[in-house]
Amino acid sequence: MSSTGDARPFDLLAPTPEHALLQGTLREFVAREVEPQANEHDRSERFNHALFRRAGELGLLGVTLPEEYGGAGLDAVAAVQVCEALSTSDPGFALSVLAHSILFAHNVSVNGSELQRKHVLPRAASGEWIGGLCMTEPEVGTDVLALRTTAKRDGDVYRITGRKTFITNGGVDEKTLGDCFIVYAATEPERSEGGERARRRASSEPKAISSFLVEKGMPGFSLGQKWKDKAGMRASFTAELVFDDVPVPAENRMGEEGEGTLHMMRNLEIERLTLAAMSLGIAQRSVQVMVDYANDRKAFGKPIREFGQIQRYVAESFAEWRSARTFVYDVARRIDLHGSGQRLDADATKLVATQMAKRAADAAMQVLGGYGYMGEYVVSRLWRDAKLLEIGGGTLEAHHKNISRELARNPSMLRD
Repeated sequence: MSSTGDARPFDLLAPTPEHALLQGTLREFVAREVEPQANEHDRSERFNHALFRRAGELGLLGVTLPEEYGGAGLDAVAAVQVCEALSTSDPGFALSVLAHSILFAHNVSVNGSELQRKHVLPRAASGEWIGGLCMTEPEVGTDVLALRTTAKRDGDVYRITGRKTFITNGGVDEKTLGDCFIVYAATEPERSEGGERARRRASSEPKAISSFLVEKGMPGFSLGQKWKDKAGMRASFTAELVFDDVPVPAENRMGEEGEGTLHMMRNLEIERLTLAAMSLGIAQRSVQVMVDYANDRKAFGKPIREFGQIQRYVAESFAEWRSARTFVYDVARRIDLHGSGQRLDADATKLVATQMAKRAADAAMQVLGGYGYMGEYVVSRLWRDAKLLEIGGGTLEAHHKNISRELARNPSMLRD
């Protein structure tokens, strides 16, 4: 990734020749293959599996994965580029790519064993497999440490029981599960401590959460409720997944027992950053649509771009988008994909960018008037899609809490 000797001026959005090449690939892919199918798959609420595999062929599903496993070996900037570009056209499809490549594959790359990486990552990078992450439960959302899914050791296997809901890529369609998932589950204290002692410790300490790889076809693993009629992100398949005493080989545990919380925290930074990147794509397209419409639409004998009310919507949306974009790419440049340390900034990018995107989409609908409310123009879909980004991957309220708490603990962050 070094650009030593490269005479190109530094570009925050594409700092190396590899990033510039990726940027060009994304532009062509979005224009030729993503845009033509976006409205159709939103209306039918269908995941475009063929397009997903095409993204794998182009190397877009493994940009952060090591090259030895079929990835591109790039950085967080590349992950941001992918999510931003896809979201200018089809945020629902972008969400499926993010859940697969960041929440699942990147997570395995950082936290999995060598055996697990060899087994999972080539299939994930190529698009042969579609994967996801199982964290949210019917009664547990933001408070993930209160999860109720359990994994009980039984010889050479763990028996997983519970339910996970709102799982992106939970299925390929209404009958077919996704191929492989990381599942967070509570594990019991070591049996060697003795039954009563173990129970006392379990009741007085936070749950030990562990990470497991669960594959399609394991007994007791099935699709539950299929979430249809969503407000937005309809081109991604969302489902409940049911674990009924699923026997998962002990070798499918990622890391040691109790390390699942660490895995969550490591992955939250890049997850929230890439969700912020999706917001950039939504905002960029919203600004583009309102500018084009304001140039073409006439009222009282002149283009509506000449009216101050319209100028305010366009100018403020553009300025907010460009500001958020600079922030997101700057944080991406500094994030360590194999460690941690930028959680405050990652939360802040998502807090700022998601609200900005919803405002930009709303402004575009206002500029277009009645047409903006209709499906003929893309902004109504972008407006619906934007809302999820304020909820998924951490709510706005969670970001408020995290940022305020971190600044109280470490006020020196205000001087950096």
